Amino acid sequence: MHPQWLSNAYVVGDEPGGTAVFVDSGAPLEPLFAAVEEHGLTPTHLLVTHGHNDHVCGDDELIARYAVERIAFPAEEPVETGGLRIVPLTTPGHSPDGLSFLVNDTICFSGDTLFRGSVGGAPLAFADLRRSVMDILLALPPEVRLLPGHTDETTIGREWEENAFVRVWRGLDPEGTEPCRVGGADGTLVVWSSDYDDGHKAWIRLADGRDVIVGGSRVERS
Repeated sequence: MHPQWLSNAYVVGDEPGGTAVFVDSGAPLEPLFAAVEEHGLTPTHLLVTHGHNDHVCGDDELIARYAVERIAFPAEEPVETGGLRIVPLTTPGHSPDGLSFLVNDTICFSGDTLFRGSVGGAPLAFADLRRSVMDILLALPPEVRLLPGHTDETTIGREWEENAFVRVWRGLDPEGTEPCRVGGADGTLVVWSSDYDDGHKAWIRLADGRDVIVGGSRVERS
């Protein structure tokens, strides 16, 4: 995990002496190099959840070092390498090029779409983010481990039951009604939740009816 950005980079292998893939590159890469060496792995691919700098800044280094194939949006076809089967899931919302990756039906790398207790910011694509979370990621089995683009891992089942945004989308909890302002515009605070960086994430319904999800630092609360 990057100490300032809190962004994660991963390597996942099938077995010692086998095949591996990287997921994102926006964190110190030395621990990943060490893991590849320790377990005798041969990396074949780099999976890119989206193109923001805090997730791709080490791409060139990984490609130069291991000659891996880069898999990024608009990838749709499953990839099989060694004992790994990787299914790209198109999950826009936080960014239009969002991809999540389901590996061997047991682990899902969700990028900045779904976090432990929160969701990705979506100031312009609220409907896309909601579909990506509710119809794509949370349609996976509850036992699937969810490894996000920032900080702590979780499971599909935990987010289905405990994530504040998901609970409102499911109709389990009511929408909030507190007046607020964001970017100088009046709105209603629908959800106020903790976020991965120890801050907050907010779902705001603007006075013109648009819904947005933004960082809590942008919200003026009454």
